Amino acid sequence: MYLIDTHAHLDFNDYDKDREEVFSRAREAGVEEIINIGADLESSIRAVKLAENYDKVYATVGIHPHEAVSVNKESLNQIKELSSSLKVKAIGETGLDFYYDNSPRDIQIEAFKVQLDLAAELDLPVVVHSRAAGEETLKILDQSADFSANLIFHCYAYGTELIEKIIDRDYYVAFGGLITFKNASEIRQALKKMPFDRILLETDSPYLTPSPNRGKRNEPENLKYILKKAAEIKEISADRMAEFTSENAKRVYRL
Repeated sequence: MYLIDTHAHLDFNDYDKDREEVFSRAREAGVEEIINIGADLESSIRAVKLAENYDKVYATVGIHPHEAVSVNKESLNQIKELSSSLKVKAIGETGLDFYYDNSPRDIQIEAFKVQLDLAAELDLPVVVHSRAAGEETLKILDQSADFSANLIFHCYAYGTELIEKIIDRDYYVAFGGLITFKNASEIRQALKKMPFDRILLETDSPYLTPSPNRGKRNEPENLKYILKKAAEIKEISADRMAEFTSENAKRVYRL
């Protein structure tokens, strides 16, 4: 079984004491490749360094909506410079988070737009964070360059109405530990509607640990539980789900 964790934050200090063991456990669980995601300038720098030090680990570079106030000409230039590494496979995570509103919404919107422009300029995929802002996210994407072939909705947390609009736009959607939560029936129904060639799997480590390990730090090894649940929802074998989702990850991230 060959799995790809399409969204993890292994550069975080949560893993400073046992990072090597985390990678070892991931391989033992069949997770052969990992996309390590930048969430601000500092973590993007760390993500690139991590990817350059480990085989089959890749990076994205970008600024999360929580940190949108830090997006300016200088930080964008640094993100652009980081993207020159052959290990950088996308811009992100960027997007909108109207749930926490850690940055003002108008600033989030502008930061999202300029990072979309940068991704279009560099011909790189985009990893989109969207929480409590589904329609607003789609509106901005509709006004931007055509990302239908290489845009990832990370950590899908909406229901079936939005998923149908996403399907119409041919975006990729990454599902994580939420699909194993008891109160996430709408997310499971959304996955059920997704075409096989647009599904990705992720852990979002160290966050959103799936059952049966909820309450513990998440890590890529736990992708096996997400895979099992996704296969159950789509009514196929875990092996086939692993095959589909790995092919999709390789395609969108150009691995």
